[in-house]
Amino acid sequence: MASVQGTIYPAEDFDAEVDAEALHEAMKGWAHIPSFILGTDEDPIIEILANRSNAQRLEIRDQFKQMYGEHLIDRLKSELKGDFEEVVVALLTPPVEYLARCMKGAMKGMGTDEQALIEIMCAKNNQEIEELKATYAEVFDGDSLEEDIEGETSGHFKRLLVSLCNAGREEGDENDVDDGLAEEDATEIYDAGEGQRGTDESKFNSVLALRSFPHLRIMFEKYLELSGNSIDNMIDEECDGVIKDGYMAIVYCVRNIPGFFAKRINDACKGMGTDDSTLIRCIVSRSEIDLQQVKEVFETRYGRPLSEAIRDECGGDYKNMLLAVVKD
Repeated sequence: MASVQGTIYPAEDFDAEVDAEALHEAMKGWAHIPSFILGTDEDPIIEILANRSNAQRLEIRDQFKQMYGEHLIDRLKSELKGDFEEVVVALLTPPVEYLARCMKGAMKGMGTDEQALIEIMCAKNNQEIEELKATYAEVFDGDSLEEDIEGETSGHFKRLLVSLCNAGREEGDENDVDDGLAEEDATEIYDAGEGQRGTDESKFNSVLALRSFPHLRIMFEKYLELSGNSIDNMIDEECDGVIKDGYMAIVYCVRNIPGFFAKRINDACKGMGTDDSTLIRCIVSRSEIDLQQVKEVFETRYGRPLSEAIRDECGGDYKNMLLAVVKD
């Protein structure tokens, strides 16, 4: 099993009471006047939240309520604003609850953020998806993640997400891969795409959503041997729209999950304006998993450190918090 390579680890000599008091002092200001008018001292907020594990931050949150009779998140929301507030709230939320809230947010209101749904669902294993579904129902009064996905998406894209939501992906390592079955899958994928007029997305779905990642890695090699074309080139040629994005996300994750998140971050920083919610979600959600590897892939692939991209795209306390999380 791969070791965790996050950028945030539990702090040694941790004392939730000391941290809660420091946060309270930082937010004193003038009663009921937000920090952007009179000033909250953001430095302790950044220093504490970016250097404690999520479990420790949750202890601080509970301790703050015991000591001062108010919710830390509510107090911070009253003091902060914008993207900085969004990062702070994300850091003070349990990871699976945070992603459940991101899923709900992606399906609320007019339009659906399909890219957020793809990002969250395609990188998760079966256990993580089951935890996400259970937390989603708990946080949103019994709402079903699968039913919400069915109501907000359509066509082959809906079928892909519903398949992923059912957490039926085969599990196992490289030693469990059946070469013959991988070759058979490669042939069936070829026949469903390049080998015929039109595309049979149902076959793509049944293989990409259900086979184990080690199996798919071997299948991609078999596909290249069979067709002379890489699986991602084939998907790019045969599919379009969000279903193509979903299939491609699975391919990226099968090959290298940190690489997938490096791409997501780079995409969030491209063009006019920054997709701050995606940037925040990728950095916070991977901060205790593989953000160190994400940083390495990002710099190798895109020719600049992640910290440089953050400096170019973000400003103020928001920038400083993200830099503190990625450990510039």
